[in-house]
Amino acid sequence: MKLLRRRFLHLAAGAAVLPVAAWTARAQTYPSRPVRLLVGFGAGGAPDILARLMAQWLSDRLGQPFVVENRVGGSSGIATETVVQAPADGQTLLLASLANAVNATLYEKLNYNFIRDIAPVAGISRDPNVMVVVPSFPAKTVPEFIAYAKANPGKINMASPGVGTSPHMAGELFKYMTGVDMAHVAYRGSPPALADLLAGQVQVYFAPIAAAIDYVKGGRLRALGVTTAVRADALPDVPTMAEFVPGYESSAFYGIGAPRNTPADVVDKLNKEINAGLADATLKARFAALGSVAFPGPPADFGKLVADETEKWSKVIRAANIKPE
Repeated sequence: MKLLRRRFLHLAAGAAVLPVAAWTARAQTYPSRPVRLLVGFGAGGAPDILARLMAQWLSDRLGQPFVVENRVGGSSGIATETVVQAPADGQTLLLASLANAVNATLYEKLNYNFIRDIAPVAGISRDPNVMVVVPSFPAKTVPEFIAYAKANPGKINMASPGVGTSPHMAGELFKYMTGVDMAHVAYRGSPPALADLLAGQVQVYFAPIAAAIDYVKGGRLRALGVTTAVRADALPDVPTMAEFVPGYESSAFYGIGAPRNTPADVVDKLNKEINAGLADATLKARFAALGSVAFPGPPADFGKLVADETEKWSKVIRAANIKPE
């Protein structure tokens, strides 16, 4: 794992050296035809919306269509494998996410190694989750929830939109760091998980902010804490989990990856344009409406994030003995 982690950071640093003339010529001509951006999640969810916002920005900036393709399956594994096998020319890209960091440990046998086979291009966002319960639940704060859970071991059902998803991992990290015993109930997406939470079939959900914010603001759900290290702009009055569980941090992340050996000049051009989009006021406002926090920076920053998250979640998955569905 450490060797692969170093390789990923090395790729992120763009170590390849090309003659200046060739570098400039290729950078000027890329892209020469439509670019595919593969998303391993269904249409209409936060990952798909983020991908389409960025694809439209890149289309406008680079003069060729960036076409989003939804390849659902294997917790983003099918989309990832398709990109791994694609030519390393920048014409096929991946919306990389927390699922890729989780899958590295969750699945014993993959036909690829994400850290080895995908080159980091740019980060897009870090997305907080929010710990929510119904207003009638007998806990109004995170410490009260922990006390109630410890007094009622195994009696709290924790919803998630599936094994290995960001809400699931946020809940497992909470269990791991607090020692509470909750039963995991996996659904096929956020809508049915929220529906059962509202109906009292499950008691807690570490929901994506975009999915839960209207229920929180409407008083149908109580937000106990956000999962990021700092408070979320979308819910500024809700404390962080770390205010009660020191060191707790969990968030979804999204970025762009490409097949390994994609030319460094192509990676740099994409990185520059993606960062320009993340600085654009209109695009930032669209991200904020989804509860997303822009994550700009060079490829190395995104590479380090993926490597760090892969290592972090491997510990949680092994400690909790989490298995794929």
